[in-house]
Amino acid sequence: MHTADELDFHDFAASRWARLFRIALLLTDDQGLAEDLAQSTLTAVYASWSRVRRADDPDAYARRILLNSHLSRFRRKRPREIPLASDLEATVVGAPDPAGAVDTRLVLRAALASLPPRQRAVVVLRYWADLTEEQTAATLGCAVGTVKSQASKAIAKLRTHPALAPAPEEVYDR
Repeated sequence: MHTADELDFHDFAASRWARLFRIALLLTDDQGLAEDLAQSTLTAVYASWSRVRRADDPDAYARRILLNSHLSRFRRKRPREIPLASDLEATVVGAPDPAGAVDTRLVLRAALASLPPRQRAVVVLRYWADLTEEQTAATLGCAVGTVKSQASKAIAKLRTHPALAPAPEEVYDR
């Protein structure tokens, strides 16, 4: 790779690292796996940098690599890893962390972790990464209808998640 291309890639990687890491963290719910996933994504982007930089949307290219790498973990036979409490309490790097939002974030991450991998990917891409249904479908390599049905199923499952159930109203004695 030429020096100018290396500088272009370096700029791309530096500016996209935090976003790729946050997407990976929401997909994996494990800081170490998220770092590995983001790093392997950038390694794959580097290996095909000449194609990526010519692509209409290099970010979509990188997200697709990240998602394919993440989903391929579930295709291999390996024991499921159980995150430690410290992993669940890890916060998103670089994000402001108001004290009142910590509990909410932990509850949301636990609920998100209960979703199957494809549903979790749809929710993360549609509602966190703020992609359109078409962009999400392109990233996942599926039809827009599949994105809609997976999002619908995921939201229905999240609505029944015990940690997200509305708290009973407190009754005050007067």
